[in-house]
Amino acid sequence: MKHLKPNIMNLKRFFGGLLTILGIVGLIYTAVIFAGTSGETRDIKSLIIYGILGIVFFMSGISLVRATKDEA
Repeated sequence: MKHLKPNIMNLKRFFGGLLTILGIVGLIYTAVIFAGTSGETRDIKSLIIYGILGIVFFMSGISLVRATKDEA
């Protein structure tokens, strides 16, 4: 049971990194949509949805990586 704790910490850190990468991809995709929009309602809705999801994933990933203690 003693060896299980570092593996859980590594899993949290991995999941935090994955969320951070997904957030960055979402924010980049939002920027690409923003650059190619013509101002239609559909474009604005997708900008808002992908932007909010990107920000949420990015912030939760960063906070999960920062909150996980490195016990190697």
